[in-house]
Parts: sequence; C-alpha cells; structure tokens
Amino acid sequence: MISLLASASDPMSHIVDKGLHEFDFLGRPMMLSMVTMTVTAIVLVVLLRWAARSIATGPESMGNKRFVSQSAFGGVIEVMVLYLRDQMLEPVMGARLTRKYLPFLLSMFFFILALNIVGLIPFVEVQEFIYSLRGEAFEIKENRTLAIFGGAATASISVTGGMALISFVLIQVQGFRELGVKGWLEHLCGGHDLVSGSPLLYPIVLLVFVVEFFGLFVKPAALAIRLFANMVAGHTLLIVFTSFGVLAANAGLGWFGVGAITVVSAIGAMLITLLEVFVALLQAFVFMFLTAVFISLMAHEDHGNEEAHAEAAAHAHGAPAH
Repeated sequence: MISLLASASDPMSHIVDKGLHEFDFLGRPMMLSMVTMTVTAIVLVVLLRWAARSIATGPESMGNKRFVSQSAFGGVIEVMVLYLRDQMLEPVMGARLTRKYLPFLLSMFFFILALNIVGLIPFVEVQEFIYSLRGEAFEIKENRTLAIFGGAATASISVTGGMALISFVLIQVQGFRELGVKGWLEHLCGGHDLVSGSPLLYPIVLLVFVVEFFGLFVKPAALAIRLFANMVAGHTLLIVFTSFGVLAANAGLGWFGVGAITVVSAIGAMLITLLEVFVALLQAFVFMFLTAVFISLMAHEDHGNEEAHAEAAAHAHGAPAH
C-alpha cells in the first residue's frame, strides 16, 4: 500500500534503481539491480540446466520416447532455441559463426528475458507491504529500499549499458579475429576496393571512416537505450494505471466513482501487463538479434566466402544449393 501511494504521486519512484537498506559494498550502496541480476542469473542457470537434462536423449531402453523432452518446460526451451538458431541466427551469421556465438547469444537472450519478466512481478511492493504490516519503524535513507530482491533491473541504464558494453567488446574482438587490424581498418573505410581505389576517392574514404568509427559506439549505445527506454515506458504506464484508484480517492470522489475508476484501471493494467510480457520477449530478442547482426558485419567478407564455398560444394556433389 505504501508503494502504491508513493507511485500515485511519483510513478518513477517504482522504476528508479535504489540501494539496499543499510547494505553497502566498498563504501557505496549495494544497488537492488545488482542483487536482482545475481539471483536471477543463478536461478536461470539452474532452470536451464534442468531443461537441458530433460531435453537430452535418453537411453535406448526408452525407445522412441528418448527423443522426446521429458518436461513441458524443457520442450518450450528446446523449441525456442531451435527457432532462434535455425530461423533467426543462421540466415544472418551463417552456420560457422552461429555455432561459435550461439552459447553467448542464447545466454544473453534468456538473461534479458528473465530480468524483464522479474521486473513485471511486484516483488519490491510485496516486501515493503510485509514490512508495513509488521509495524516496525525504519529510518530509510534517500534512494534506499527495504526490499532485497526485485525491481526492473533492465529499466536501469547502467544495467543495459553494461550489457551493451559486453556486446561492443565481443563485436570488436570478432572484427580483429576475422579481419585482422588492417582488414578492420579497411572495413571502417568502406572496404579494400574503396581504399585501394583512385586517390580522388580519399575524401569519401575519410567520410566513411568517420561515420563507421562513430557507428562503432552508436550501435551498442542504441542497444542499451532501446532496452532501457522500452522497459521504463512500459513500467511507467503500468504503475500509472494501477494508481488511478488512489488518485481518485485522494481527489475526494465518492465510493462509486472510486470503485468504477479502480475497476477500469485494473482492467487496463491487466491488458498493459499482457503487452509488457510480449515487449519483454521482443526486447530480449531484439538485443540478441542486433548483436548477432553486428557480429556478422565484422565478418561479411568471410561469411560471403563461406556461402560461396558451400554453394560450390553443393554443386560438386550434384545437390541443390540452399
């Protein structure tokens, strides 16, 4: 109730990352998002390992059932992984790069998805409500919370920025590995053909280099801002809907008016929640997919050669290329 009353006057108080009450780390407050990410990662690892065991092929004594997932959750994970690998990543990255980066990309997808889903569950509000029922008095510092888990971690730009930084480093490592330093620089200048062309093209090469160089930082920044902005917007809209009843009561409306507004806002909040579940899945996919695209761009020459070799091999064996 305390959280709801606070959210009615300031919806952003529900979204802004806060420090734990009287918990510091190296002289600085331990942020709620840090604990939420750590706990979510641990739980996610346990769940995915359980799903992997249920998906794994069983002994021959099971007959054909050994090829079927032994749990519904494992079956869902298997379908998601196969779809992302075969329909989304391989057409963009090619089979070789997909095999190489699939563990990282899937880990990123499921981690962001889990954080987005956790942000939709009112863990913080429930914990603060329990403290209010106990009737204990706490002197809470500014930007601190009594909760020890929960909150919208991906609604913090520091969290999404950290994830984008990891993607940025991996993209550049891929570029240096595949292209080398010389090829990486040529890539920023528009490719070998443009760099080795006529000196009259040097102004264009310089312009392309400036655009591509700043693009190295703009791309991961766009990943961070896109995820952050979508989570902030969705959670703000959701908390505003849920606080309409409190606002109506504070405005002095009669019981009928407050009840009617509360019912309408509750229905709206449920619809927004369903939309937020879809957005949580979509934003996790977008972050993963764009990272895969940026990685593949750093090996586009090699990727093209790989497809050409595959096509030549297919023709050599009399099989249609695909």
